[in-house]
Amino acid sequence: MGLTDTPSAERVHIGFFGLRNAGKSSLVNKLTGQELSVVSDVKGTTTDPVRKTMELLPIGPVVIIDTPGLDDEGELGKKRIEKTKEILGLTDIAILVTDASSSFTSEEKELVELFKTRSLPYVIVYNKSDLVEGDIKPYADNSIVVSSKTGENIYELKELIGKLVTDSKEEKYLVSDLLSEGDMTVLVIPIDESAPKGRLILPQQLVMRDLLDHGLAFASCRTEELEATLNSFKKAPALVITDSQAFAEVSKIVPEDVALTSFSILMARYKGELTRLVEGANKLSELQDGSKVLISEGCTHHRQCNDIGTVKLPKLIRKYTGKDIELDFTSGRDFPSDLSSCDLVVHCGGCMLNDKEMQRRVKAAVDAGVPIVNYGVAIAKMNGILDRSLEPLKRSKSTTL
Repeated sequence: MGLTDTPSAERVHIGFFGLRNAGKSSLVNKLTGQELSVVSDVKGTTTDPVRKTMELLPIGPVVIIDTPGLDDEGELGKKRIEKTKEILGLTDIAILVTDASSSFTSEEKELVELFKTRSLPYVIVYNKSDLVEGDIKPYADNSIVVSSKTGENIYELKELIGKLVTDSKEEKYLVSDLLSEGDMTVLVIPIDESAPKGRLILPQQLVMRDLLDHGLAFASCRTEELEATLNSFKKAPALVITDSQAFAEVSKIVPEDVALTSFSILMARYKGELTRLVEGANKLSELQDGSKVLISEGCTHHRQCNDIGTVKLPKLIRKYTGKDIELDFTSGRDFPSDLSSCDLVVHCGGCMLNDKEMQRRVKAAVDAGVPIVNYGVAIAKMNGILDRSLEPLKRSKSTTL
């Protein structure tokens, strides 16, 4: 992925929900101008959520998600409904598609209440208007009548979704709000056996892009060149940002009067969950023999021999606690619905998850009474430099600690 590409986690996630045969898939295809979903007169053609990353004017980069019908039947149907409801956890804008030629059902009303409970912006789309004679009385004000067959009001629907996106968007900064004009930032990027070949990982790319977008200069180096890089400046840099894996070594090199933090800690603030994750770090010192720790990553990737999640972190946790810890691992979209057996969740920075999904996972842990911490915060805590690594973030009014 290049610096000009918008990663999936940074795109607006638009979920399409409704009963079987309400025309969700047909509407998705008409709205996007592409054959994204299989369309059939047979109920339940969409059996699993279908995701598509694309540009949708006038909104911009989005992820479109077409879901199975909420009235699916049988044991398999129940599982499909569960998957559909899981999609709500990562949805930014919800589109409820209903058949304009039928009555609004109890399942649809229940879904609207669920949108409201989650403070999720939504639109009710009365589809198949071409089959209806006379006026359609909407269930709610934020409704629109369309036809995926004739194209009626499809443009207006796009405009309505675009307005919801604009109204719900909050301006966020990854690092630029911590700096002033003329400040220099040093990025420490280890290149070892666990580094991806020929590319940078997403948090590094996002930080670089944020600095470039705001006219802020930066220098990058490996850990081995850090001391020489720092000595090459006439004026000390305003901030050093390091990969969490190199925290211990980098903290010894960077002078105490130079601000230091990590990509992972910046991602925690960016995703809006820093306070909870810092609270979760305190649990590390309370772990006992037999304590259960879940280490979870939001992406799936080829495991290297010295992988941070499955090798480095377990070693560091056992060394820090001096205890015989039980470990479990998940990756990608797999995240347990029941966390009650865990004593602590250690999560990655969540760069491949959108804000809603990361917040859903944190909430799942909080609701289960289980502390949660991310890699960067945990590593800083275990190296005794958490307070120092959080100090630069306090420069911004948007940081709450």
